Amino acid sequence: MDVDNDLVDQHLLQQFSCMGTTDKEELIRQMQKLAGDNMNATTASFFLDMNNWNLQAAVCSYFDFESPFKLPSMMLVRDEISDESLTFPPLTKFSKIWTVQNSGDENWPIGCCLQFAGGDRMSTCERIPAPALGAHCTAHLAVELTTPDRPGVYQSKWRMVTPTGSYFGDIIWMIVTVTEESTTSELTQQLSHLTALGSPPSQLADSSRLNNPFGMSSHLHYQDSVQHLPPPDGENKMC
Repeated sequence: MDVDNDLVDQHLLQQFSCMGTTDKEELIRQMQKLAGDNMNATTASFFLDMNNWNLQAAVCSYFDFESPFKLPSMMLVRDEISDESLTFPPLTKFSKIWTVQNSGDENWPIGCCLQFAGGDRMSTCERIPAPALGAHCTAHLAVELTTPDRPGVYQSKWRMVTPTGSYFGDIIWMIVTVTEESTTSELTQQLSHLTALGSPPSQLADSSRLNNPFGMSSHLHYQDSVQHLPPPDGENKMC
């Protein structure tokens, strides 16, 4: 089980080099001294016997078992914006949102953060505060970023961190593609052109008939005009 690195006092571990005794009673006393006043002889004997009477291993097992500062658990549930769509011009501001879950059975301690942990830094904020999530609860964590000033592919790594600075949970990766502004403009024009070409055929047909003197509507208009012409001179008229 993972334990915060600050739990074990390095000064105590240095004392093991001068404790070469094999006397079990002496090992129990040393175990009680190193572990604290709350440990009785029976508990000390149990951990020593479990570790073949190796004092150093027994102390480490005790701290691992008794420590209240076990690392929390975290799982990345959802990425609101897929990295496949993260393509922007240089120096463009955008937001990134992750949904994370406390996948453990204990609440997160107060003071946990999502922290920038390596790669290309695209935000002035390195730590995003996280709530003290209950077991199996989720939260949305957002960060404001700005793309670099040069085209290319950039990536950054983010990790959840305890108040004492220990990483825990899934590693969160973010990949951003920065393209030239002209390329983006050309793409917009192409999409606009494709939209115009995709207009309904009826609109295009109506426009063609209005502009074509030999179209169907022009022919009908001509026939209608002929029917209303006055008859030639000398021709009989119907009353």
